[in-house]
Amino acid sequence: MNREALLERMHKRKACWVALEYLILTVATLIMIVGVYVFKFPNNYSFGGVTGIAVVLSAMVPLTAGTINFILNMLLLVFGFMFLGRGFGVKTVYVSVLLSVGLSFLEKAFPMSGPLTDQPVLELMFAIALPAFSSAILFNIGASSGGTDILAMIMKKYTKLDNIGAPLFLVDFVIVVASCFVFDIKTGLFSLCGLLAKSLVIDGVIENINLCKYFTIVCNNPEPICEFIHQHLNRSATVFQAQGSYQHQEKYVIMTVMKRSQAVELRNFIRIFEPDAFLMITNSSEIIGKGFRGLN
Repeated sequence: MNREALLERMHKRKACWVALEYLILTVATLIMIVGVYVFKFPNNYSFGGVTGIAVVLSAMVPLTAGTINFILNMLLLVFGFMFLGRGFGVKTVYVSVLLSVGLSFLEKAFPMSGPLTDQPVLELMFAIALPAFSSAILFNIGASSGGTDILAMIMKKYTKLDNIGAPLFLVDFVIVVASCFVFDIKTGLFSLCGLLAKSLVIDGVIENINLCKYFTIVCNNPEPICEFIHQHLNRSATVFQAQGSYQHQEKYVIMTVMKRSQAVELRNFIRIFEPDAFLMITNSSEIIGKGFRGLN
């Protein structure tokens, strides 16, 4: 293959990957829009960044939460361009605009006069789960929903704060406290539960998305196992010689990493064809390298 054909193939592959990324961004943002508009806004749950601020302010000024969210997000995007430059995050800009426009559109197309159900705990669960699941997907591919994340980026650039999450959490906590006075104690407590649970759900979803199985296999004959890994699972492995500490027998240690579905196949193969092998399987959500995640 000549150089021009190779470059053209690389450009096509890159274009397909970019298109797939933006499809994922769009779907994740639509999930967030549904969670915020259907479950968060009608119940006045005020946890979480700009949407939380919008909920509180909508009770104090003659504007809807969607309109306030749109105005605040656009202002923050302007600040982002001013302080961080035009390249501060194309994906974040795309998600932030889509989120703001989507919420404003739903307010006009499908107005809601009250909560969807009469079960506030059930609605709180969806108000937490849908946006948190969406945020986890966005974070996992290097994007965010904008809003207070833009403030975090500005603070990180122009201050010496090592932990940007602490002041942002404090801002969210102040919004939750404000909701106790603007609405009532029940709404404030629900919002506090949402604030505390949101980060746990996001971390859990990200970990499960990237979860892989790390195998350490001690065996006498590595060839059948390695052949199965190469030919059937299309993965690679590292093999090195070792010695048993008790009987000083020569052993081989195979190290490899698999997706969860592949891990089941490899485990079953070893059980059947290499039953004497010693097998250690560890969960890992941070595998960086060819075939898994890149360094960038």
